[in-house]
Amino acid sequence: MRIVQIIDSLEAGGAEQMAVNYANALAKKIVFSGLIATRKEGSLKTKIDSNVPYMFLEKKKSIDFQAVFRLRKYIKKNQIDIIHAHSSSFFIAVLVKLTLPQIKIIWHDHYGTREKETKKENKTLICLSAFFSAIFVVNLQLLEWSKKNMRCSRVVFIPNFTTSETETEELTSLKGIDGKRIVFLANLKNPKNHILILKAFSELKLNENGWSLHLIGKDYFDNYSDQLKKHIASYSLENAIHLYGAKSDVRYILSQASIGVLASTQEGFPVTLLEYGLGNLAVISTNVGYCSSIIQNEVNGLLFDPQSDLEVKTQLKKITDDDSFRKTLGNNFKQSVEENYSEEVVIKKLISAYIN
Repeated sequence: MRIVQIIDSLEAGGAEQMAVNYANALAKKIVFSGLIATRKEGSLKTKIDSNVPYMFLEKKKSIDFQAVFRLRKYIKKNQIDIIHAHSSSFFIAVLVKLTLPQIKIIWHDHYGTREKETKKENKTLICLSAFFSAIFVVNLQLLEWSKKNMRCSRVVFIPNFTTSETETEELTSLKGIDGKRIVFLANLKNPKNHILILKAFSELKLNENGWSLHLIGKDYFDNYSDQLKKHIASYSLENAIHLYGAKSDVRYILSQASIGVLASTQEGFPVTLLEYGLGNLAVISTNVGYCSSIIQNEVNGLLFDPQSDLEVKTQLKKITDDDSFRKTLGNNFKQSVEENYSEEVVIKKLISAYIN
C-alpha cells in the first residue's frame, strides 16, 4: 500500500496529531507512508519521522489550482493508492480525484461537534462524500451521523492512539509544588470549557492546600482567554493558575503533573486523554464524545457532566483529597491505555480497514 495523510495544518491539535501519528506509524508497516499539510505548518512538523516523505502545499484559498496540481504531482510521483484526508482537507482531495479518478479517498472525521449539526450545515461535505471510498470516525456518535447522512456507505470506527516513544525535549518547567500540579492540555478556545475548571479550582480554594493549575495550549488572545485571565485576577490566583501557551514538550510537561483534566462540552476522541494515560496521571474528564468509553468512572478516572458546576467540584475535590486513590486511578488508566489504545493495536485495525 502507498498512502498519504493530508491535513490542513500542523499546529497542535487532535486531528493534526493523529495525521502525524498515522504517517509515522504506517511508515514502519507499508511500502510508502507520506504526509501533506495543505494550508499551514506548525509545531507538529518537528514530530514527523525522517522516513516519512513530507510536503507543504502552501494552499492560499479554498480553490487553489496551483496547490491542487502540486498535490497531483506528488501523488503521481509517489504512486499513491489512497489519500487519507483528515477533517476539512477532504475538499482538495476531491479536487485532485477529479483529475486522477483511480485514487481512493478515505475521509477521517475527528469533529465531535458534528453529531449536533444538521445536513444543511454540512451540505458541501455530504455532497462530496459520494467521492469517498470509506469514512473513518473517532466515536460511535459520529459513526451513526455518517451512516445516516453521508453518501458513502462504508463507515468504520477507528480509535485514536498515542505513541509511547520517548520525547527528548525538556524545555518547560512547571511552577508549583511536586505532587500538587493539575495540568489542562487544550488550546484556549470553545468548546474546551476552561472556565469550568477555573471556577471549580477557585471555589474549592485548592491553592490553599498547595495545588496549582497549569493551562497548556495556544492562546488566541481573544474574549475567551480574556475571560480566563479576568477570573484568575479576580480571585488573586496568579501564583496558582499559570498559562504557558502552546508547547512542544508535552511528555516532559505531563511528567511534572499528578492530575490531568479535560472539560470540553463537545469532543470526538481526545488524544489528550491518551497522553494523560501514558503520563500516568490521574484523570478527571468530561463525559462527552468517546470520553466515557475510554474512562470507567471511579475505576481508571473520574467523569463529570460539563454542564454541572457541582459535579466537577465534587470530582475535583475527590481526586485532590485522596493521594492513594489518585495513584490507583493513574496506574489503572495507564494500563488501560497501553492495552487498548497503543500504536500496535490501532494500526492493525487501521491497515485492516484500508484493505477491506
